[in-house]
Amino acid sequence: MTDAPTADGIGIPAVSRDDEKMKKIVWASVLGTVVEWYDFLIYGTAAALVFNKLFFPTMDPVAGTLAAFAAYAVGFVARPLGGAIFGHFGDRLGRKAMLTLTMLIMGVGTFLIGCLPTYDQIGIWAPILLVALRLMQGIGIGGEWGGAVLMVIEHAPEKKRGFYGSLVQVGFPAGVALSTATFLGLSMLPQEQFLSWGWRLPFLFSVILIGVGLFVRLRLVETPAFAQVKETKTVARMPILEVIMGQPKTFLTAVGLKISEVAWVYVLTVFSIVYATNTLGLPKTLILYAILLGAVLEFATLPLFGWMSDKIGRRPMYIGGALISAACALVVFPLLDTRDPAIVVISIAVIMSLTHATMFGPQAAFLPELFGTRVRYSGASLGCQIAAAISGGFAPMIATGLLAWAGATWPIALYLICLAAISLVATLYATETRDLDISRA
Repeated sequence: MTDAPTADGIGIPAVSRDDEKMKKIVWASVLGTVVEWYDFLIYGTAAALVFNKLFFPTMDPVAGTLAAFAAYAVGFVARPLGGAIFGHFGDRLGRKAMLTLTMLIMGVGTFLIGCLPTYDQIGIWAPILLVALRLMQGIGIGGEWGGAVLMVIEHAPEKKRGFYGSLVQVGFPAGVALSTATFLGLSMLPQEQFLSWGWRLPFLFSVILIGVGLFVRLRLVETPAFAQVKETKTVARMPILEVIMGQPKTFLTAVGLKISEVAWVYVLTVFSIVYATNTLGLPKTLILYAILLGAVLEFATLPLFGWMSDKIGRRPMYIGGALISAACALVVFPLLDTRDPAIVVISIAVIMSLTHATMFGPQAAFLPELFGTRVRYSGASLGCQIAAAISGGFAPMIATGLLAWAGATWPIALYLICLAAISLVATLYATETRDLDISRA
């Protein structure tokens, strides 16, 4: 028997080239995803805190908040467009080039939001330009997710796709934490300075992050699965049509799998700011600390649930996540209504993992595994982004409208339960994909 390879001749096992390559791929994908999500999410925090005052000042507070959330939702409406565009070219030209383009689009859009004049300066053109740049952000993030997760799971070992894919998902809470911490620091400014120039800094700061992200991503190599499709000349001509017309059940299943967790995370990270500050009279710093803690907690829970999906399967994780989400819908608002700072912070942090991380962690492997390599970018991206448009972007606006209509939170709880039921049904229809050969065309 030959000895195991050693490093430096001192008996320490050498790290294999495959391990080193995998670390570089994961690191580049995660870092790029952190930057993209930071850019996309700072808009949501700004919409909850200042955009109603700066871009919709002629409306009453509730209408202004609804208008700000409507502009926020526009980014989600654009996400399927980004998923379709970048999915098409990602399945035809490759994953790497699309990741570079999505980052450039997102970075330019975010930076320009930080440069926008307000309503008091240019009138109606201010909200129009805001919406246009939000559309630009949505197109960028719509193509980002699919490329980032495919870059990782198409390189990952077969039995570890759930775990490695979940590491890419950590980019989301990292973006939440970074954007929330930035606004938390700026909240120390006097209100006049914050509204005048302070809110712009998180958007302008993104240009530095984009430069770092581009540098790292340009060093990536194409995935073996796509290289095989290209080598065998089996590249799909119209991957979107193949997904929608050829695999309608699988496509709808992908939409249903996403629809609950994406609504939950934006109710907790966007709507909760408005509800806690305007309805409950809690300080905005308290709710920002709660969101920050929830994001930090997901640094651990997302990889944990991704790893668990490699051990017990994707479907059991989703079934448990959907059932827990329905239960949490009944208790989340009574817990917030206590107005007890400790209960509020712990509730948001824990419920974020129970309702979001349980499904979002395994999702990076589960959704792409439903589709063959030829159409995987298109199928996973479009399914994910349509669900995000339907329930994620509109969730804060729907929750605000339901609260204004009923004067109570029970309709919001019912809304969240219905979404959990949809994800549960989709899971029951889905095929278990943990042991599938991902290299299939």
